[in-house]
Amino acid sequence: MSVALRTQLFLFLISVSLRMGLARYIEDNEASDGLYSLLSLAQKRESEDFIFRRPLRCLDMLATDGLFTFVASKPQLACAAFIIAEPSEVISLELSDVSIDCSAGDFIKIFDGWVLKGEKFPSNQDHPLPLYERYTDYCSSTAPGATSRSSQNVAMVFFRIHSPDSGFTLAVKKLHNPFPCNIMSQSPEGSFTMVMPHQRKNCSFSIIYPVEIRLTELSLGQAKSNELSPQRLAWSGCSGSGDYVELLGGNGVDTSKMFPVADLCFSLSGLAQMKIGCDNSVVRLVSSGNYINRVSFQYRLLEHNELPKARENSLENFCTVE
Repeated sequence: MSVALRTQLFLFLISVSLRMGLARYIEDNEASDGLYSLLSLAQKRESEDFIFRRPLRCLDMLATDGLFTFVASKPQLACAAFIIAEPSEVISLELSDVSIDCSAGDFIKIFDGWVLKGEKFPSNQDHPLPLYERYTDYCSSTAPGATSRSSQNVAMVFFRIHSPDSGFTLAVKKLHNPFPCNIMSQSPEGSFTMVMPHQRKNCSFSIIYPVEIRLTELSLGQAKSNELSPQRLAWSGCSGSGDYVELLGGNGVDTSKMFPVADLCFSLSGLAQMKIGCDNSVVRLVSSGNYINRVSFQYRLLEHNELPKARENSLENFCTVE
């Protein structure tokens, strides 16, 4: 990855706004070093020297099972831990050894998904739970600890602690998910297959990089029984078909706010490809619940010289990264 592109991605990730009414972004060097670890996440995963137990930083990225303990050395008023797993996994989180003062304004809240730049992934449209059910608040819980299980391969923890030596331990455990949906990719390169079996559900595969996406297989409208699949037609606007795949691009993570690059609502077994020069590139599978839908694709990082050039009054310039 070029230095310019790494810098662009780093600036995108560091501009994290915390959902709990915290009006400022985290900009201190210690926090920056914590979130910068996402840039080398692929390299970390190749190493076998994972630490099972380690301290948790005010702004942190966790990609492995373990126990992570935070102890405040000074007031920490805007902290977050981002947790990511494999695409085929969900995340179990449990708090223990909590020593915070909720009455003084301390809090620990677990969120089912990620919040970046004030936007949520998965979006409210695509998540199976209403927004209020996606938060687990330690201070509002009647149990001695708080537990939560994510609906997808990402989750996060917001926390605010005023008093030095206060803190908590976070246990992270990853569990197998037989039908992955709403996935945040750990890498700018790879391949994946999304399958939606008879469920009215929208699933997105999000890649926080400008990439080329190649659709290698698309099967839409397969009947529930042995009857022949209905004839599928290409729509000028595929939303009317009920079952379709759309490619999205944007500089945030909320798919409902991203730009539609292309959509397909007919099956194909050949190769269709598209370059998306955005901070975030998404393959989104929309299913009516009447059929088994399946999409397979490959993706790779765009080199800097492949990024679209600026053109005035052109839709191709909607997401140009210089």
